[in-house]
Amino acid sequence: MLDSPDRGPVHLGRSVRTTVKILVVGHFGVGKTTFVGSISEIEPLRTEELITEASAGVDDLAGTPDKTTTTVALDFGRLTLSEELVLYLFGTPGQQRFQQLWEDLSIGALGALLLVDPERLGESFPVLDLVEQYGLPCAVGVNRFDGSPSYAAEEVREALNLPDDVPVVPCDVRDQASSANTLITFVEYLLSRTD
Repeated sequence: MLDSPDRGPVHLGRSVRTTVKILVVGHFGVGKTTFVGSISEIEPLRTEELITEASAGVDDLAGTPDKTTTTVALDFGRLTLSEELVLYLFGTPGQQRFQQLWEDLSIGALGALLLVDPERLGESFPVLDLVEQYGLPCAVGVNRFDGSPSYAAEEVREALNLPDDVPVVPCDVRDQASSANTLITFVEYLLSRTD
């Protein structure tokens, strides 16, 4: 089964498959690449490069001192939820200088799963602005980092000034079950908006 951008699902054989494009977004170093890698049923496509001196003064490594690579285009993964539904996951780069990729990546996306680090919530606002600019419904995954305090979903919602209906889910992007729970919550939210 193929999905034509002009005609929707294309029938090959007996089954019909719906493919859904989901963006995985967030600020620099929040765990987007790890999330896509933990949940994808295929070997994810990654466009990571080593962080070099050229990014000095451009990329803020204060919150991620051990980070050695960064996504420079996108991450791509796939997850089959049923015989009828397949998710295509597109992880976006987190730095402002790659913002021009958003326009292309947002075309055809059903929504955006926003990953946040509760210790660096302020870095999420430019990403939220892009989500709003492109009219994408979103849910928030609050990534757990070793040694960081946990915050209640309502505290994160209030800090990010999110509407009451936007799901805010704690997650550990390194853990497949936790990532799956976050993604399922988001898909259920998207489905509820179509009823």
